[in-house]
Amino acid sequence: MPELPEVEAARRALQAHCVGRRIARCAVADDAKVVVAPAGHAAFERAMVGRTIVAARRKGKNLWLQLDAPPFPSFQFGMAGAIYIKGVPVTNYKRSVVNPEEEWPSKYSKFFAQLDDGLEFSFTDKRRFARVRLFEDPQTVPPISELGPDALFEPMSVDNFLDSLGRKKIGIKALLLDQSFISGIGNWIADEVLYQSRIHPLQVASNLSRESCEALHRSIQEVVKYAVEVDADLERFPKEWLFHHRWGKKPGTVNGKKIEFITAGGRTTAYVPQLQKLTGIQSSKMVAANLEQLLENGDAKDSEIDGEDADMLKPKKRVATSRAARGQQNKETTVSSSRKARGNSGGSKKPGTDVEDAEVKAAVTNGNGNQGSDQSNGVAVNKSDQVTRRSSRKVKPRK
Repeated sequence: MPELPEVEAARRALQAHCVGRRIARCAVADDAKVVVAPAGHAAFERAMVGRTIVAARRKGKNLWLQLDAPPFPSFQFGMAGAIYIKGVPVTNYKRSVVNPEEEWPSKYSKFFAQLDDGLEFSFTDKRRFARVRLFEDPQTVPPISELGPDALFEPMSVDNFLDSLGRKKIGIKALLLDQSFISGIGNWIADEVLYQSRIHPLQVASNLSRESCEALHRSIQEVVKYAVEVDADLERFPKEWLFHHRWGKKPGTVNGKKIEFITAGGRTTAYVPQLQKLTGIQSSKMVAANLEQLLENGDAKDSEIDGEDADMLKPKKRVATSRAARGQQNKETTVSSSRKARGNSGGSKKPGTDVEDAEVKAAVTNGNGNQGSDQSNGVAVNKSDQVTRRSSRKVKPRK
């Protein structure tokens, strides 16, 4: 969070209330982690004062203000970035952590502007994973220049979508999170559209049937458009959506069916095993990491910094291991099934048995040459669903 619908809600609010007005005063936080200002925050502020806001633009999860002359301020929302306009109601998205009514501007404000008519707005970020930058032309430089087509403004045709999936040999959840493939889809949207299209998060994209691809294409359009139409107000999301039941990795059900959690695309993932099943060769060889493995890998150590927030976290070297179900897959999210199958086989295992290791790799984008080590842009494909084959150790036969 926030994802495309939340950022689009912020863009629409700025477009409706701030366009055509001149920036009379600007205050940028002296926070080098969030505010990328090589010439200093004072120079950043001077570049803003006197400029007129022409439009509010967005691509994927990035927003920028087009002024009457460059440079233009750009906002990458990270885990908890938000736009607030004084006196204007805004949607508080899931896990929004700043209450603008308590103080104004908030102590977490990173960019504050007062306009010539007295209206004030602020970009806040309590967790400090957002980025505020100045660009001469935001669309021609990273991170925006590296983004794929916007899920709302530039939807792929069905045929192009099918063709693209057919050439991708990685897990579908990892692919959806890759911002160079489609921009704007984050963890909750990916989980939602896969649930609605009945696709397992670890299913290899190129192995999907045409029917599944078409269902996924349709779900992406429907979920994104609906969430945008209601200004990302979670209270107005359909009650049957997985969204309402997926947070905190707590046991639960959706529409009477059990929700389970695995790691897919390097992210904590909610899915419904009864409806989302692995097909083809994967159904007999892949067992996803269970919650115990998530804890071991550090995915569930902080209930507030959860997998759905990990787009902007500093990449961690962690490995999520899934084991081969030797002979059968009784339950996709338990390691015990594979252990039981191994125990019942009797005798030793021959070298060459398939064991699947999923390595989580995150790519860090250097934001216009500054602070590249602080966050992942989410553009490079996370290869955690790619399977590496290696030989298993010999197991001594039981006496």
